[in-house]
Amino acid sequence: MLKKTDLSVWQGRIDHETEPTYFRYHQIVKTESITKQGIVGLIGFSCDEGVRRNNGRIGAKEAPLALRKQLSSLPWRNHIHINSLFDLGDIVCEGHELEQAQRELGDKVSDILTKGKAIVLGGGHETLYGQYLGVRKAVGPDASIGLLNIDAHFDMRSYDNQTSSGTMFKQILDEDPNAHYFVCGIQQYGNTTALFDTAANYNVQYFLDEQLDSPQFTKDLNKFMDAYDVLLVTLCMDVLSAAEAPGVSAPSPFGLSTLKVRDILRQMISHKNTVSFSICEVNPTLDINNQTAKLGAYFINEVIMNSFE
Repeated sequence: MLKKTDLSVWQGRIDHETEPTYFRYHQIVKTESITKQGIVGLIGFSCDEGVRRNNGRIGAKEAPLALRKQLSSLPWRNHIHINSLFDLGDIVCEGHELEQAQRELGDKVSDILTKGKAIVLGGGHETLYGQYLGVRKAVGPDASIGLLNIDAHFDMRSYDNQTSSGTMFKQILDEDPNAHYFVCGIQQYGNTTALFDTAANYNVQYFLDEQLDSPQFTKDLNKFMDAYDVLLVTLCMDVLSAAEAPGVSAPSPFGLSTLKVRDILRQMISHKNTVSFSICEVNPTLDINNQTAKLGAYFINEVIMNSFE
């Protein structure tokens, strides 16, 4: 179900009423239908049914609202046109109807991509499957899609019984011969040997968290990004150190630093073939002083600013 964003979310400090160089996000975001090209569209996915199915800590369905609140007062840099950001509301997962909600999200992402680039505010990481459905619908069946994931986990569990927030990449690779998967930030002791074997069987390119400073990582990432027609980027916030991102469904004591994730995001988003980004697993019910939601908002800002370079 599509739910419009409550406009009261977009509020904050006003330094000037009319001079754009003073504007913040809440002064420029639009909530009407998109009527122009070259925009960025925000769509929320209020869902943690996939996390529940994966036996995780629920609460990520509250993230779209929390992320907007933290994004609202950030400065809008004036090299970007003030009519470029649209908020299209939230797809809300009703009851346990995850698959239906993912299809609805896919339709909305596809619509946004006819006008520009799509940013999805998750939600559990099951958000990614809906994001993928939208990208695939927008580009057609024959285009190659590179799936770029910054994550501590492969999310390639079996879905023989049901899908969840831990199955999406296996689902996609099983269904789509033109989809290819690159993941970085993998924790050696955050995944079973069986999951490493599954990744190898599916020819997944992956880098452990401790390998991301190597020249080989940058070389392989660039080679992967150049190889496919379109790129989809997703960030699972549990890849970060729990000290910096405590409000996530599955915290990582040995996770990545904020600056490392920002550096990787900039590389991925600035590539000419990147069309969509999702941020997942922020859990406001477990957060401390909105620390994780604020960090998530800063990552979204990085994506938006680099999307217009």
